[in-house]
Amino acid sequence: MRLVQNKPVILVINKVDAVPKETILEKIEILSQKMNFASVFPVSALKNDGLDDLIGEIEKFLPEGPKYYPDDILTDTNLRDIVSDIIREKILLFYRDEVPHGIAVEIVKFDEARKASGVTSIEVNIICEKNSHKAILIGKGGTMLKKIGSKARVDIEKILDCKVNLQLWVKVREDWRNNSGILKELGYKK
Repeated sequence: MRLVQNKPVILVINKVDAVPKETILEKIEILSQKMNFASVFPVSALKNDGLDDLIGEIEKFLPEGPKYYPDDILTDTNLRDIVSDIIREKILLFYRDEVPHGIAVEIVKFDEARKASGVTSIEVNIICEKNSHKAILIGKGGTMLKKIGSKARVDIEKILDCKVNLQLWVKVREDWRNNSGILKELGYKK
């Protein structure tokens, strides 16, 4: 087996669902003549086929690292950042090829669950750069924003282990990605 910088190389061929099996086997043969791979994995990321086996193979080559945190600590990231990431994830899932790569998520209010109600109240601004992007994010009659909020709320409630009142607004801040003041305000620059 030939190593690249003393590391094993795994050949991963994606989109096998879109190509005849013979073509894939030919490509594997050609590539294997050029390099001796530790293993070869034809996968379909779209159909989630072969990915679990690939992850298992990658894990074989990962060294055990030092333990930095106690077992009851799952992350060093604060809850606001986790909530922000969940909302951003839902936007990216629903809009794959459209606007969302130019968005930011700003947590405006995060009131932990009150004992009486058991509900955490979270208010969020989704920042975009154009009014046309705002319209796309909101959707006709607010349907897309409602869909984003509903899906995000489910994940947030699992993490916080309580009911969540999640309110989302879409705000336009033109050219926010090139404005160092706004970037700092949103936590992207220190």
